Amino acid sequence: MNKSDFYYDLPQDLIAQTPAEPRDSSRLLVYDRAKDQVSHKIFRDLGSYLKQGDVLVINETKVIPARLLGRKPTGANAEVLLLKRLNLTDWEVLLKPAKRLKIGTEVIFSDKLSCEVIQANEGTWTVKFEFTGVFEQILEELGTMPLPPYIKTRLKDNSRYNTVYARKEGSSAAPTAGLHFTPELIEKLKSQGIIFAKVLLNVGLGTFLPVKSDEIENHHMHTEYYEMPQNTADIINRAKKEHRRVIAVGTTSVRVLESSSDNQAKVKSGCGNTNIFIYPGYNFKVTDALITNFHLPESTLIMLVSALIGREKTLEIYNDAIQEKYRFFSFGDAMFII
Repeated sequence: MNKSDFYYDLPQDLIAQTPAEPRDSSRLLVYDRAKDQVSHKIFRDLGSYLKQGDVLVINETKVIPARLLGRKPTGANAEVLLLKRLNLTDWEVLLKPAKRLKIGTEVIFSDKLSCEVIQANEGTWTVKFEFTGVFEQILEELGTMPLPPYIKTRLKDNSRYNTVYARKEGSSAAPTAGLHFTPELIEKLKSQGIIFAKVLLNVGLGTFLPVKSDEIENHHMHTEYYEMPQNTADIINRAKKEHRRVIAVGTTSVRVLESSSDNQAKVKSGCGNTNIFIYPGYNFKVTDALITNFHLPESTLIMLVSALIGREKTLEIYNDAIQEKYRFFSFGDAMFII
């Protein structure tokens, strides 16, 4: 399949610049596959489409202030975006301007923190940090939230680029489908008998790297660290055995579910790195339904949605959402595929 098969034209004014307030006031497009029917709701209406015993699989990763602005010894500006921690001092990163940051270049962020470029990888770099004190505390002080480049408005509250259930730091982008949940909505759903099951996927280059090859089959996904806890695996396996729905909150949860499952649709606990690439033709083993945002044209994320409901139906729904003036991308509205 060609990358261009997943293109759609989006008006710039539909790219959400700020998150909905409150979180669950965002809009919700519901697509019922059995009825081939689209409904337009508000996210807080989610419970009316859920049944007792449904399992919502949430990604409890937490975005770190991963963007660091510094200077070279010459005084020239430099930017480092943290992607993946390799050890106590070394990180896989993106650099800007990449062409001027050669191996051996030092970038100084403050008198407490600097780094040296030590290796060029395939599209990324490895840097070694030198710091005085606790790295995480310095990062909180100096770093900024790594908002996508299409968001031009400054974020007033950093917590709005994290889910209310974010627990484990390690992501350089948010699992945005979860941004719509409030503590009150979660408690309401639990009172309905909805089960929440936690997984972890640290969102990095694998999720947001653009597809560069014209034929999508040639796209190489970068690895991202994930965890499938034993208790979550037990909850999911029990639900599948009892024919209850397993609903992924976000494409990152889908990637954990599908990376952890075997051909008998049984989930195994464990942790590791996944580079799973889900596009049309993929046979879902565990995921029964999906809550997700509206994704960029030609991205691996719209390809994943297309694997679930078909490319033509996905583009048809996206065009419907455009006509209805839904807000798109990270801070945008949500879709529930049932």
